[in-house]
Amino acid sequence: MKLSQRIKSRVVGLGIALFLTVSCNTQDKSIAENIHEAPIDYSAKVYPQLDTENSRWFFFSSASRPFGMVNLSPDTQIGGSWGSGYRYKTDTIKGFSHIHAWQMSGVSVMPVTVPKENSKTIFTDFYSKFSHKKEKIAPGYHYLELDRYHITSELTSTKRVGFHQYSFPENEKAAVLFNLNTLLGPCKNTNGFLEQNNKNELSGKLVMEPTHRRPKPVTVYFKAIFNSDISEIEHDENTGNYLVNLNCDNGKVLMKLGISYTSVENASNNITQELPHWNFNEVISDSKTEWNGLLGRIAIKGGTETDQKRFYTDLWHALQGRRTINDANGAYPDNTGEQFRIGQLPLDENGKPKFNHFNSDSFWGAQWTINTLWGLVYPDIMEDFVYSLLQYYKDGGLIPRGPSGGNYTYVMTGASSTPFIVSAIQKGIITEDLESIYQALKKNHMPDGIMGKSGYEHNTNLGGGLKHYIEKGYVPYPIPEGNFGSHEDGASLTLEYAYQDWTIAQLSKKLNHQDDYDYFMNRSTYYKNVFDSEIEWMRPKNMEGVWKSDYDPYQLENGFIESNGAQSTWFVPHDLKGLADLMGGKDKAIEKLNEQFKTAEKINFTAGNSHAQELHPEYSRIPVNYGNQPSMQMAFIFNELGRSDLSQYWSRAVVNKAFSGLSPATGFNGDEDQGLMGSLSVLMKIGLFQMNGGTETNPRYTIGSPLFDEVRIKLNQDHNPNKIFTIKALNNSASNVYIDKASFNNKAINDFNITHQDLINGGELILEMSNHTHAKH
Repeated sequence: MKLSQRIKSRVVGLGIALFLTVSCNTQDKSIAENIHEAPIDYSAKVYPQLDTENSRWFFFSSASRPFGMVNLSPDTQIGGSWGSGYRYKTDTIKGFSHIHAWQMSGVSVMPVTVPKENSKTIFTDFYSKFSHKKEKIAPGYHYLELDRYHITSELTSTKRVGFHQYSFPENEKAAVLFNLNTLLGPCKNTNGFLEQNNKNELSGKLVMEPTHRRPKPVTVYFKAIFNSDISEIEHDENTGNYLVNLNCDNGKVLMKLGISYTSVENASNNITQELPHWNFNEVISDSKTEWNGLLGRIAIKGGTETDQKRFYTDLWHALQGRRTINDANGAYPDNTGEQFRIGQLPLDENGKPKFNHFNSDSFWGAQWTINTLWGLVYPDIMEDFVYSLLQYYKDGGLIPRGPSGGNYTYVMTGASSTPFIVSAIQKGIITEDLESIYQALKKNHMPDGIMGKSGYEHNTNLGGGLKHYIEKGYVPYPIPEGNFGSHEDGASLTLEYAYQDWTIAQLSKKLNHQDDYDYFMNRSTYYKNVFDSEIEWMRPKNMEGVWKSDYDPYQLENGFIESNGAQSTWFVPHDLKGLADLMGGKDKAIEKLNEQFKTAEKINFTAGNSHAQELHPEYSRIPVNYGNQPSMQMAFIFNELGRSDLSQYWSRAVVNKAFSGLSPATGFNGDEDQGLMGSLSVLMKIGLFQMNGGTETNPRYTIGSPLFDEVRIKLNQDHNPNKIFTIKALNNSASNVYIDKASFNNKAINDFNITHQDLINGGELILEMSNHTHAKH
């Protein structure tokens, strides 16, 4: 049974069973003792405005379901991927748009009252002020008042249908402006077209123009149905937009708007399948139930009220951002070939898609985030995403690292999907067709595969320097062929490829491809070729093998991708003991890394509070940056080198400094990237981490320093029926960050590691916390 079937049953079944596990107001009782108390509304603990002063186009969410095709929300700024969408400090609404996705935007509408004289002015002058004081936001719901028009606006949605409820003032001419031709987030919306189908129905389409990252146009089709009759539609030749005038006697208007990337007919069918009624409150309730079903798989006890709210906000971010692109009937847009085609997902015996197809930012950094969180708590979601990636391979011949609009974007670098898929296989989530999956992954690691493409390199296979990596054992900097994309930073590329080669080698071993295993394991040692033993840092070298002159390991993007050499020196998650040997032994490596953390702590382990500030001189030289992916693993390196106490200490310190804020002004302090930072924050707060992305045989979890006294994980019913994994941190406090003793199911744990197989069988991990360490220095 795949996700399309499971969601409903899980929400109903898991929803109730799991909601009864915890009450944050009963601090003296165990979670198990609270099992008969009232259901917990986990969605009420989510704070959607988190970090919205610094957010980007796809960051904010309100009227959306998990991974919904529709992500309906107000836009206060509309130009560009960064600094647009819902930005908290901007007090003007410029429309409610339905698509906030990686490199995609579209279908912006605005309820208005039309001036009695010169109504044409509304096409170019329709923005409205609003106040946060009158605003209400929750997962699946958004309420605000448009001050200019005295209109109350409420938004909710199903997966593919936006549902609007507007209350217009009496004695005013009510209308909805369809702003179909506009710059909206990352791309222009053009060729907008709208037509009336009957007295209360419209259909239309628009084109999302190509972007630097998404090279082909994408058409979005929509169907709109009102509960009021349409009196007139006005079309403005200058803007190309449409004003839909309405007859609404009681002042209240409901509008369903379904979207599709394949046809108007499928947009209409999405409405028929998902929203056959007009009960607005029922949709809000259904959305809350669905969110609670997923958020409630992790129940926590302890911490402050702010800690708990921030935790569920982080978890909420881990369950959105990446968007569904297939219709309810399984049709989806395929742009991977020369000509656009409508693809069809395989259907189950009930005619429902066996899995969903997705629009997704890169999996760059996912090895330390969603690999672990989804693989443990949401294996059903991980399964869906794996099959979606494989569908792109079937259509276009490559597994993508970040698809948009049914096509490749080549966002970021490397073969970042390899660790994600290998992790799903090693955890038993994907069990069929492993040989064909392996061959698909292997293709990406060889010439003409995706590994050889630099960031957004659409037309060649030279920018990633894979040829040189294979021949010389490193990617030179600069790449001699020239510039073909972004992120052609040879030292980082070498490190990234070496790790990803190690992950595919593990699958080679599993499938008994000994020659391939030996080949990729040898390539996984190439990280050593960019380590300069004289200065004890990773360092770029040119085509002739000469180290970069005037090299400064603290200079940002000096041969390294979105990082500096001090941070990226530690990007060897598959062989940290080998890295320590290069540095002169474990003690020297530990001392070096510890000093980096001490320095980074002075500015809260982040390069400012937004991605843009990484270039600022005050922040760019930070040796550990928890505002971006390249540094995500660093606190847990100590555990691999025999100093678990330092992993416990620094991981808790990072949580306190970087992932504890709860306001529009702060949150992820950099580049959240569709749930990656949210997932990392969740993992650090529950005290579990996987250094190599969970890609080895029977993957290991490193035990960190949990923020909460108790964490109860309901393991997925389809994969691990009726299993519960509980973490109890005894004597936990802000000062008691060290683990004095650890046991799992009454068996002592001495190395602070637990295997995936043990964990998914359920049980109780007991951690006795202390304010001092017994580690030998």
